[in-house]
Amino acid sequence: MEFISHPLIKPKTVERRGYQLSLAASALLSNTLIVLPTGLGKTVVALLVIASRLLNENGRILFLAPTKPLVEQHAEFLKKTLAVPEDEITSISGETGPDRRPEMYERARIIVSTPQVIENDIISGKIDMRDFVLVIFDEAHRAVGNYSYVFIAREFNERSKSPLILGITASPGSDPERIREVIGNLYIENLEIKTEYDPDVKPYVSAKEIEWIKVSIPPELEHIKKEFERALELRYRKFERLGLEIDVRNLSKKELLALQEALQSQAGESGEHVYFEALSVIAEIMKVQHAIELIETQGVQALKKYLKRLFREAKGRGSRASKSLFEDPVFRESMIKALKIDIDHPKVGKLIEILRDQLKRNGDSRMIVFANFRDTADRLVEVLAENGFRVGKFIGQASREDDRGMSQKQQIETLERFRKGEINVLVSTSVGEEGLDIPATDLVVFYEAVPSEIRTIQRKGRTGRGREGRIVVLITKGTRDESYYWASVRKEKMMYDMLYRLRDEIRRRSGPTLEKFIEIEDDIAGPQIYIDTREMRSGIAKKLRERGARIEIANLEVADYVLSERVGVERKTVDDFLDSIISSERLFSQILNLKRSYQRPVLIIEGENIYGKRRMSPHAIRGAIASIAVDFGMPVIFTRNEDETADFLLAIARREQEIKGREVVLHADKTKRDVREELEYVVSAIPDVGPVIARNLLKKFGTVRSIANASTGDLMSVPKVGKKTAERIWKFFNTDYNQAK
Repeated sequence: MEFISHPLIKPKTVERRGYQLSLAASALLSNTLIVLPTGLGKTVVALLVIASRLLNENGRILFLAPTKPLVEQHAEFLKKTLAVPEDEITSISGETGPDRRPEMYERARIIVSTPQVIENDIISGKIDMRDFVLVIFDEAHRAVGNYSYVFIAREFNERSKSPLILGITASPGSDPERIREVIGNLYIENLEIKTEYDPDVKPYVSAKEIEWIKVSIPPELEHIKKEFERALELRYRKFERLGLEIDVRNLSKKELLALQEALQSQAGESGEHVYFEALSVIAEIMKVQHAIELIETQGVQALKKYLKRLFREAKGRGSRASKSLFEDPVFRESMIKALKIDIDHPKVGKLIEILRDQLKRNGDSRMIVFANFRDTADRLVEVLAENGFRVGKFIGQASREDDRGMSQKQQIETLERFRKGEINVLVSTSVGEEGLDIPATDLVVFYEAVPSEIRTIQRKGRTGRGREGRIVVLITKGTRDESYYWASVRKEKMMYDMLYRLRDEIRRRSGPTLEKFIEIEDDIAGPQIYIDTREMRSGIAKKLRERGARIEIANLEVADYVLSERVGVERKTVDDFLDSIISSERLFSQILNLKRSYQRPVLIIEGENIYGKRRMSPHAIRGAIASIAVDFGMPVIFTRNEDETADFLLAIARREQEIKGREVVLHADKTKRDVREELEYVVSAIPDVGPVIARNLLKKFGTVRSIANASTGDLMSVPKVGKKTAERIWKFFNTDYNQAK
């Protein structure tokens, strides 16, 4: 075996492969998106580009990956292969404390991180992209919409002195608009595509045997399925009676979601009852369809767990759709019949047979079973353990009421046990599809087909890495399993056709490469805005930074945004505001605290259709707004969306800081002030006196009494107190209330 020879790559650590070298060479010339199937060394290409940039450019590297296990995997690989001190390679995620991160950034030459952390730290000024010469976006197909990759790419492209972007993915998808969006968002100038069938790749790909094994749905499950189909038919008819002239019978889940969104908009604009009714019926349709899908592809155990969750939802503060379902005798009867059945889906027995057959072929085999649903994964782990397999579960971190996710530590430990052979069967949900290095897997079983070409390609890439692999797809005859399988096959072909056309289109382009349209000047600084940490969940902080504001993130006791010493802003979305009207005590407590703490408090209500969102009396909504504006004397500003909110915040901040010359000072809730803060608060309430002048006055005179007894001449000796301010202070303390007008 021949190895890579490079001054910054440790000897005999990386196999020399021609296609990887050619991809890296191309990526060093311009911003590049590389599409390379899983298992063919995307990370090695990234390593080669990193080594070259470190050798030839004076700067640092940022390597982004969407999950903590991927971050740890990449960091470990770079430490093993790069000839740089290990302490100059650091991995960072949301678990890394914000106070520690600036020091880690300062010390590291290579930062491997999840993108959300970097986005937040760019906004808060903890990290500056000027020093970076390369950003790598792993799983680059995620760079769409508001995902953090989009913001980071723009910041890097605009601020770096020598920017180079590398995006790597196994499958960007077949949607041409989505692929173009990724290319645009990452400033891609070059597209490189390799498949397992390319002549320079083929020698490194082990054979993959693909089998499609069909099973028949048993009569008991077929009967239950027909019962739920009766309940579904009733909902189709119910929708037809609404008279909207929309045929929902043959719509996919994606299409139903799009229809829901359109109806939501109509409901908000018109407030007509029919649209609210239609939204509820569509929600019922999707819930019943999901139950039928579970019967067809997963089995009774997964269905039972789903029905129990629906029941808890209906009995609690769940959706109207759940409550309506359980009020329907047809649905209730279907559910009762399903709960009485106790048979496994035939896929379970077939899976055991497939796994045993694999162990007969090779007793040391490692096998992965992919399942779409956690309930199915739990059932498979239970059954396989009962049948003597050394089985482990690999699921995501998110928890729900009856199902705890796996911590990142547990995920990493499980993968390590699988690598060592302590586990020979890994049952994984979709979290195991993306990017993770799971070597020497002999068999991959799709418990069900998936309609996504991205997920199919990622799943298939888990085998045939270093030795011959086998792929088995379990399909229930005559169900959506079959349509999902053919959809993924069609989409995979479409994806490569589209990629080749896009590559040729990019290569035909002439003229200069992408230009920087925004020049960042060191001596130009926008207004300073303090933002509460909880507001980072919105996109407003990002939008304010893009508009030139200097952002400070803090745990604010009062207000969501502080724009000056006298302006604090509470922001509520329309949904938040309507919720808070129901618990009005919380709303008015927030308003009162804001009013006590800032001279010019502001409430922003963000979103449209405030009177059409809920079945809430418009009089109650108007009454709450009137009370805030009149009783509390607080201005209420309505904005349509986050962009408009950001524009308003920036306009107020500029007016306060740049035109009025006011500083930004955080105020605590009045109920939590000590005596010193109370004195500052009282004096700052004097007309033309803010917190800064208040502190100066108290430092000079010591007490409020002494300030009240001071002459205008004495007052003018205080920093920032001019003649007019001194006269206003003197007049404030010496005007008779009964004679004042």
